[in-house]
Amino acid sequence: MRRSGIWIGGAILTLVVLAGVFAPWIAPHDPYAQDLTRRLAVPFWMEGALPEHLLGTDQLGRDYLSRLIFGARVSLIIGAMVVVVSGAIGITLGVLGGFFGGRVDDVVLFLITCRLSIPVVLVALAVVGLLGSSTTLVVAVLGLLLWDRFAVVARATTMQVRNLDYVAAAWAAGSSTPRILISEVLPNIMTHLAVVGTLEMALAILLEAALSFLGLGVPPPLPSWGLMIAEGRDFMFFSAWVIWIPGIALFTLVLAINLLGDGLRDLFGAAPS
Repeated sequence: MRRSGIWIGGAILTLVVLAGVFAPWIAPHDPYAQDLTRRLAVPFWMEGALPEHLLGTDQLGRDYLSRLIFGARVSLIIGAMVVVVSGAIGITLGVLGGFFGGRVDDVVLFLITCRLSIPVVLVALAVVGLLGSSTTLVVAVLGLLLWDRFAVVARATTMQVRNLDYVAAAWAAGSSTPRILISEVLPNIMTHLAVVGTLEMALAILLEAALSFLGLGVPPPLPSWGLMIAEGRDFMFFSAWVIWIPGIALFTLVLAINLLGDGLRDLFGAAPS
């Protein structure tokens, strides 16, 4: 049972990653090509569907399957980049605070407390609204706002390993502090941080979709799933599939990442808070 989440989540995530990586080769049409004569064509399971557009088309006649496939690439890239940025900040602060303790740890705890007092969604909306929407800005804003869990877990696990025998042996062998942190501490806390990374990636993808839905995330015509939902809301009463197809895709991706993270947590015995 512990590994079922890993296998199910990993399998779904692998399929989505492969779809995103090979999107230019597996997408049946150009996701940006418009054909107003075929706008809002229905999916294949509905009467009157066009065989060349399996999932139909959007309000501008763009192939929905192609935009869905390219949307996977956008979501995964943003999620991965946010994890890289937030992980670099949080792990650095957490390891330094947990290893050195004292005033360094006090400063780290103060920064974590300040970050936890900041509402992520409201700050992201304000910053993106003031500076304009772009993929780079979305990654930067979310990366600077989602590092706290990395810092908390890195600090707690570093405090557990800093007094273990292999760290003491490294000190006795004359290793420098940076070498001990990089060679002894980090490799032994990475399993815990990997779990945090999966959970933060899922959160970043959801926040990006929310910002795109509000028109403050990925700028059009990029095929973001959140943007696809926003573009289809005017047609939800007559062509509901334009909303629930990207909605199901977003739900499936986030579920897969969370299943993978929960499976890794159970497997490694990690408990990020």
